[in-house]
Amino acid sequence: MNKDLHKFIRYPLYIFAFILLGLIFGYLTFKALSFSRTVDVPDLYGKSPLESNKLLSDKGLYLKIEGEDYDSTVATGNIIRQDVPAGKKVKERRGIKVVISKGPRVKSVPMIENETITNAESILLQKGLKIARLIMVHSDIVEKDRIIAQRPGPEEQVKDMITVLVSLGPYEYIYNCPDFKGMSLEQANMLIKKLNLKLLTEGSGEMIGSQKPEPGKQIKTGDTIYLKLS
Repeated sequence: MNKDLHKFIRYPLYIFAFILLGLIFGYLTFKALSFSRTVDVPDLYGKSPLESNKLLSDKGLYLKIEGEDYDSTVATGNIIRQDVPAGKKVKERRGIKVVISKGPRVKSVPMIENETITNAESILLQKGLKIARLIMVHSDIVEKDRIIAQRPGPEEQVKDMITVLVSLGPYEYIYNCPDFKGMSLEQANMLIKKLNLKLLTEGSGEMIGSQKPEPGKQIKTGDTIYLKLS
């Protein structure tokens, strides 16, 4: 009878002791977690995963790579984003999620030579490209404001922007207009080409009867000479 009574009393005591130990352990764990050291999150932008992991480890944190994305400024394999901003305070033993650079998105360049700047910009915009640099040069062959050359060339690979060489037209030289009267059309045409002028004729015949501008008047490269044939 006494043995049964002792057993009856002993079991509830065991259960109570077990519950008490569980509560004490839970409380101690909570206190330990609640008093974890708070640290500043380092700036990981542009750094390699190896360097970033070292910076985080020194703070009691760890690196967690979430994915990759294209970026034209950060080298391939380095970090472009982190989920917790640099300088923010967090508790130790936290993972910092990052996104790794895949480098610039590579595209093919369309042909824009001999296009105007406006047309070229429109064509490039459709491809997600931009003109990074304009180099203006004089040209006796390509019309003013049209593109002479491009770098990279058509179908070559490029990051985001390209360089173009744009025509300023021919150098402008100032002349006194020659006297074309009495010349043959062939002679006049040869002289006009040599001076880089333009020619418009009126009438029929092989000899020049009159002209505009008048002989001796100042003209410049690219001006038009009007000749009346007789």
